[in-house]
Amino acid sequence: MRVVLISDTHNRHEELEVPACDVLIHAGDFSRRGKQPELESFLTWFASRPAREKVFVAGNHDFICEKEPVLTRTLAREAGVHYLDDEEVLLGGLRLWGSPVTPRFGGMAFNRDRGADILTHWNLIPEGLDVLITHGPPKGLGDRTFLGAHVGCADLLARVRQVRPRLHVFGHIHESPGEHTLPDVPTRFINAANCHLHPFGMRPPVVLEWEPESLAP
Repeated sequence: MRVVLISDTHNRHEELEVPACDVLIHAGDFSRRGKQPELESFLTWFASRPAREKVFVAGNHDFICEKEPVLTRTLAREAGVHYLDDEEVLLGGLRLWGSPVTPRFGGMAFNRDRGADILTHWNLIPEGLDVLITHGPPKGLGDRTFLGAHVGCADLLARVRQVRPRLHVFGHIHESPGEHTLPDVPTRFINAANCHLHPFGMRPPVVLEWEPESLAP
């Protein structure tokens, strides 16, 4: 089984070459300003990719998804793709759960205060997942900004340590792409952000080959 990961495309999705795959995952920030035409453009492109199943979460730029949740679900359903907002889907035998939530910063979409507020979302993450999709990273993993600050969510990391998904895919922090691991947790952590800032451009998708007990690049 081939799983392809993308995130933070910010209206530049047409620049990506997505290979044929079984499951295509977008971890949020498909838009720049979060307007309906951006959502419609993304869904048209996303639905046409050579993947058996497509699933996405929103990100902090994707205001339309928070302001118009019913419209977002309707458009996603009509496009034949799966939209996750603190919920689970079973695709090709894989259990996936996704959330758009990130810690509050700058008045963006799906922002929540750290602590009790954001924990109401993370406590919904179930055990036994194959893939956890969040827009933002956990604390200390793929969360280092160009200023050197680690801005990930400690509460999310604590929950991941509890539920131990096989794969945690996220984006949000463009400067820290790639795979990360912890010595005491079997989860693979991947920041799949495509847009990068220095120099400005686009990274290719992350391609994983599914194996019985692991996700192998």
